[in-house]
Amino acid sequence: MENATFEDESTVSPTSQSSSSEYLKITVSSPQKEVESSSSIVPGGNTYVTYLITTKTDILDYRGSEFSVRRRFKDVVTLSDRLSEGYRGLFIPPRPDKSVVESQVMQKQDFVEQRRVELEKYLKRLARHPVIRKCDELRVFLTVQGKLPLPTSIDVASRVLDGAVRLPKQLLGESTSVIEPEEVVQPAKNGKDLLRFFKELKQSVANDWGNSRSPLEEDDKQFLEKKEKLLELEQQLSYASKQAESLVKAQQDIGDTVGELGLSLIKLTKFESEHSELNTQRTRAADIKNVATTAVKSSRLYRELNSQTVKHLETLQEYMGLMFSVHNAFSDRSSALLTLQTLVSELHSLHSRTEKLETASSKLFGSDKARIRKLQELNNAIKVTDDAKSCAIREYDRIKENNRSEIQRLDEERQADFTKMLTGFVATQELVL
Repeated sequence: MENATFEDESTVSPTSQSSSSEYLKITVSSPQKEVESSSSIVPGGNTYVTYLITTKTDILDYRGSEFSVRRRFKDVVTLSDRLSEGYRGLFIPPRPDKSVVESQVMQKQDFVEQRRVELEKYLKRLARHPVIRKCDELRVFLTVQGKLPLPTSIDVASRVLDGAVRLPKQLLGESTSVIEPEEVVQPAKNGKDLLRFFKELKQSVANDWGNSRSPLEEDDKQFLEKKEKLLELEQQLSYASKQAESLVKAQQDIGDTVGELGLSLIKLTKFESEHSELNTQRTRAADIKNVATTAVKSSRLYRELNSQTVKHLETLQEYMGLMFSVHNAFSDRSSALLTLQTLVSELHSLHSRTEKLETASSKLFGSDKARIRKLQELNNAIKVTDDAKSCAIREYDRIKENNRSEIQRLDEERQADFTKMLTGFVATQELVL
């Protein structure tokens, strides 16, 4: 299954469905409470819930294959983090939120069921993504038994770098510190890479408020236009989502009101039937019964209509969630550009220091071992920083390409998904007319 193309059978978007007949069908079921007794300070051990994840595939060489693994929500968080680290610039579907009061409600069946449903939706969305569905991280998550064997850190460097490049010591401001290659293409974290974080923060402030502008700026006009349109789309989705909620509530209120009317008329019919003495009263009671029956049926119809409306308009909610991923992908791009700008500034500073030291050395007679040693250190730092800049350029270009392809894919799938949504919605509404 190493080279498998994952695709969900039941909820494939129209564009991806036409590109391949292969599928990956994922179901999440059988929640089960387990006890984590090792290294637990809680008497009896911590409790958590695992879910049975079953994967069926029709991919060549694996036709009819089925895989079943048990995963806890912590594993899903790990998978999500690895995907965010390893595939920057992609619109990766957001994972379900982790409830802050999970320990208080873990016993409630409705919470566990709700999480099961959300996990299944999340994994199906991942399986529909043209890049993520082929990645090793998802394959391992879905097929490997036992404890989730994903590495503690994604080897991004192996995908991006041609050689082992290390960030220079000077970038950190320490004389003995270096950064591993994979960290070159990851954003600085203010907890782990404090000094680098402040370097990039300084560069960010200089970009916004400095007298001189950075020689490296976002100059892709087509991307900036697309980005602006996506921000407008987000506002339109928010408005449409609110209108959809109002419509659903209105239909629910109509269904409830008509249902209550029907029940009241049934009680009135019963009273009229029991106390009627004249034929006109009996006729009226029969007419009221017909109206009551119609009202009850209408109420049921409205409930079914509402159920179908929610099903069709759920696409709006999915795209609202996807906009969170869009923001993250654009943030990856900005972060990569900031890293590149910081390295360029650092190179400029190193060259300036070297020139000053060389100028000062040329005015002196004889050799100055300290100055020579300092020049060697600066030249070495320039070489390493230049290598790091090359690495940052490749990462920035990779993220830009990911953004470009994802924007194109989103445009295509959005048209197909919204057409399908509106067609289904209109067909559902016609049932009431």
